[in-house]
Amino acid sequence: MTKKILLNRRQILQLGLGSLAGIGTLALGRAKSWSKQISSLDNPNRKFTVIGTASLKERAADKGLFYGSAARNNPLSSDQTFIANFIQECGILVPEWDQKWTSLRPNISTFDFTYADRLAKFAKSHDMLLRGHTLVWHQNLPAWFQEEVNGSNVEQILQQHINTVVGRYAGKIHSWDVVNEAINVKDGRSDGLRQTPWLQLMGPDYLDFAFRAAAAADPKALLVYNEYGLDYDSRDDKAKRSAVLKLLEGLKSKGTPIHALGIQGHLNGAGNFLFNPRKFRSFLRDVASLGLKIIITELDVLDKDLPKNISKRDRIVAAAYEDYLSAALQEKAVIGVLTWGLSDRYTWLAEDNSSGERLSLPFSLRPLPLDVNGNRKLVWNAIARAFDQAPMRLPHSS
Repeated sequence: MTKKILLNRRQILQLGLGSLAGIGTLALGRAKSWSKQISSLDNPNRKFTVIGTASLKERAADKGLFYGSAARNNPLSSDQTFIANFIQECGILVPEWDQKWTSLRPNISTFDFTYADRLAKFAKSHDMLLRGHTLVWHQNLPAWFQEEVNGSNVEQILQQHINTVVGRYAGKIHSWDVVNEAINVKDGRSDGLRQTPWLQLMGPDYLDFAFRAAAAADPKALLVYNEYGLDYDSRDDKAKRSAVLKLLEGLKSKGTPIHALGIQGHLNGAGNFLFNPRKFRSFLRDVASLGLKIIITELDVLDKDLPKNISKRDRIVAAAYEDYLSAALQEKAVIGVLTWGLSDRYTWLAEDNSSGERLSLPFSLRPLPLDVNGNRKLVWNAIARAFDQAPMRLPHSS
């Protein structure tokens, strides 16, 4: 298994040692070596002791940071345990699906804010910040987009979308993921841009266009470029970090109103040996030197290839969280952390991307701070410890 397989955001659910079966003796030998590397990640002597019972949002706020999570409308309207835990732990909410194009745009001329408004109301009623996710993305476009959007009307449609969506929540949103996942070095362009409908219809300036439109619609919101695959000491992640820096430098040089980089942080517990804190912090410093803030926007740790033993698995996952956040939070340009989900009961990692149905897995995944019953796990401890040990920032304001 090569390092690059670990880090593909959209193929992450297909990873696994089982996929090596039947490939031959060489592959089986690699599988044994891989299994040995995974086992070596567990340190039974590593402790994740936490002092006190303060929530994650309280610990973050004590250091001038914010902590929160992505969530969907259904559990935040029907699961009372989850609702109570979310209110207790989170100071900021980001809709996981309900502000994306497919959710908001049933057809080219209509917007439906039913579920997005419910989440906004939930955040406001519980004194939480609200993030916006996401205005421009190559995935999750409605079926009508391909049929009805073309080079002649694309700017008008995107302008209308941003004006309507951002304008609806103007003054109520902490930050917007304006453009999501625009880099894919493997697509072969010298600028590293991903071949997307937006690029094909508008050219490279679609990013600048989107940020300027968002800034005009809500001058107070923090505007973010959001990306994955920036975390590990691998050839692919190094190339992506370079391409992202080049993109950010280009946007800054033309005066694009971009304020922050969102680093998704979709990690793989089995690949934790690929994390290099020094190189990751160097990248964060490079981003900060551009005058940009940084948000860890979608943090979770896939544990599918880890030992079935829950104690071992939880230790490896917790270690991945603490190692990553301890490095990230040393950079004071990092202003907040969001996990991509709060409870293992509601994690996209256990779903088929194409259908949203639960996958049939050999054991329940445990990638998030709380277990399926809403109990704090070692992951919660790991995040709490990282906040407790982070250097103080000036208090963050929305």
